[in-house]
Amino acid sequence: MADTHPRFVWFNGRLVPWDEARIHIYSPAVKYGAGVFEGLRGYWNESQREMFVFRLREHVERLAFGIKVMRFDVTPDLGQLERAVIEVVRANEFRDGVHIRLSALLDGDGEMASVGPIAFTCTANTRPPTKALTEGLAAGVVSWRRPEDAALPMRVKANSNYQNGRMAVHEAKANGYGAAILLNNIGKVAEGPGMCLFMIRGGVAVTPSITSGILESITRDAVIRLLREELGLAVEERDVDRSELYAADEAFFCGTAWEVTPITSVDRLPVGDGKVGALTRRLQALYFAVVKGESALHPEWRTPVYGAASARAAE
Repeated sequence: MADTHPRFVWFNGRLVPWDEARIHIYSPAVKYGAGVFEGLRGYWNESQREMFVFRLREHVERLAFGIKVMRFDVTPDLGQLERAVIEVVRANEFRDGVHIRLSALLDGDGEMASVGPIAFTCTANTRPPTKALTEGLAAGVVSWRRPEDAALPMRVKANSNYQNGRMAVHEAKANGYGAAILLNNIGKVAEGPGMCLFMIRGGVAVTPSITSGILESITRDAVIRLLREELGLAVEERDVDRSELYAADEAFFCGTAWEVTPITSVDRLPVGDGKVGALTRRLQALYFAVVKGESALHPEWRTPVYGAASARAAE
């Protein structure tokens, strides 16, 4: 994340200076974490002088699903939310990769059972690539478990759900790992705190199913399609044991923030030869070519910010 914040954010239907986007300390969003959000990426293509937002429509649709599950008393205007994302990036004149956060927060001064009013916000900031993208990282399974769906709906990108991930991050750091892996309530592999997990074993890509206590990740869906359609790999969505991770030839995390990040060891055991795998490298290169518009594949995944098409969408 950049050291400085952007000049403008989108708050309840209009662009405002950063310091004017506020909710009260007594709001249910503050008291109970009552909110849902989406993380999105914008990718700058220098040769085209264009910013592409990755899978914008899918993200606003998932936000609407979260609003429904959280029983917020509002029907979001998906077109308005799409325009908000475009307006924030344009207003801040970004010419580099950005991370975008679109939120629906329970505002006012209500209590736990409140369903409104809802504040909609959108912010964006530059986020440079991490060293882990090229070097990989060491991951470790932590003692914290992903809650089962009967306790918390983990497929919803709710603010409060991320306290589980926060505890996992601190444990992983204390144990000397670069990232955490969480098991679910029946002891199967779920995901990392904010990212999904894949392993390659015997030429097959394997990832926990969407009933394993994971977020229904938009990036995960894109990765599955690229693996199957472009790299010719079989992909299995199924239960994964902790010990099966030790048998993996390659492994990686994926998500909006994590993109495609290689895993070189799990629980201090090397994944494959302990180096970033060749297939992970191929997937990573393909993924970035697609999201940046350097490849003609999946144009429906890219929404231009500065071009004529986006200008019409923002009208």
